[in-house]
Amino acid sequence: MIRAYKFLMRPTVGQQRALGDMLKDHCSLYNGALQERRDAYRHVSRTSIKYGQQSAQLKEIRAFDPQRQGRWSFSSQQATLRRLDKAFAAFFRRVRSGDTPGYPRFRGVNWFDTVDFPKDGDGCRWDSTPHDPTTRVRFQGVGHVKVNQHRPVVGKVRTVSVKREGKRWYVVLTAEQAEPEPLSPTGSVIGIDMGIANFLADSNGEFVPNPRHGRRAAAKLEAAQQSLSRCKRRSNRRRKAVRKVADLHRKVRRRRLDHAHKTALDLVRQHDFIAHEDLRIRNMVKAPAQKPDPDQPGGFLPNGAAAKAGLNKSIADAGWGVFLTILTSKAESAGREVIAVDPRNTSRTCPECGHVAAENRPDQETFHCVGCGHQAHADTVGATNVLRAGLVRRDARQG
Repeated sequence: MIRAYKFLMRPTVGQQRALGDMLKDHCSLYNGALQERRDAYRHVSRTSIKYGQQSAQLKEIRAFDPQRQGRWSFSSQQATLRRLDKAFAAFFRRVRSGDTPGYPRFRGVNWFDTVDFPKDGDGCRWDSTPHDPTTRVRFQGVGHVKVNQHRPVVGKVRTVSVKREGKRWYVVLTAEQAEPEPLSPTGSVIGIDMGIANFLADSNGEFVPNPRHGRRAAAKLEAAQQSLSRCKRRSNRRRKAVRKVADLHRKVRRRRLDHAHKTALDLVRQHDFIAHEDLRIRNMVKAPAQKPDPDQPGGFLPNGAAAKAGLNKSIADAGWGVFLTILTSKAESAGREVIAVDPRNTSRTCPECGHVAAENRPDQETFHCVGCGHQAHADTVGATNVLRAGLVRRDARQG
């Protein structure tokens, strides 16, 4: 199996400058390759340029510009061209499927924050000074950079990436490991229902509170954004304000990740089987369609967009997608089983008599079956129905 590790780097002032130059030059390579593809297709011949053709030009590009493009790893530049190729592949896939395409865009210097090295030892070297107790990673054109390695790396390192987040620099590794030993069976099965009022409710009647990290930091973020908007462009004050906003967003993101990891770990340790809703989060946060006013040409009727925007913000703040991804990954490593089920009517179906009706849920928290009179918390009912549907899917898969 493949596992990722992320460590904070401690570069010197000169190394920070070199890392910044590396990102700038890879960004320039990305934008140049994108421009070449655009120009070739706009030509009367409608020529399509592929990765192989652009990769073959790297040798000439490096020889023509030895002080910039020739300074960095050839393999990392190939990875940047593959990144552009993947962007175009995703664009054409969306065109064929009828989705909103989203043509690949040029990247600004401040919006290009990652450089990939496809193989450890080719332009980079993890633990480049093994004789030294301080861990270092070496990058071609940068040197040996100190790393704050807070946990051991298990397995053989395959790929290495440099990532910039605000003022901080990180190294991201992927390592190939043997399959871990599964956790001991507990005999417990559970269903979970994701929510806003509570982060999740389970079929045992327990609740995990929603920490609302984004809402708690909203006041500070608003003040920082206002301060940023008052700054003049290309000023030291603006650069400091940008860093402050980035730092606040990073804190919120890290807190959300920490909560997701801890919650998922508790579930995986306690239960052999976990069922959850197969949520289409991208569809859930879409803005409502406009309602033209038939009595006033060019006018529109109220469509609840303001309320929906608040709900979308709460869904994004909860981080359901991140949590479910982490839960699936941890369950796979621990030998647990996770199944996603259709979420339709899970909170409207009575777990006692099976009656389905919107009237069974008179408000956000209450479930009161109009058929048999069963009462419970609506999220607990939803989690119970999710578990039942998950067990049915598991039995059908095994049978």
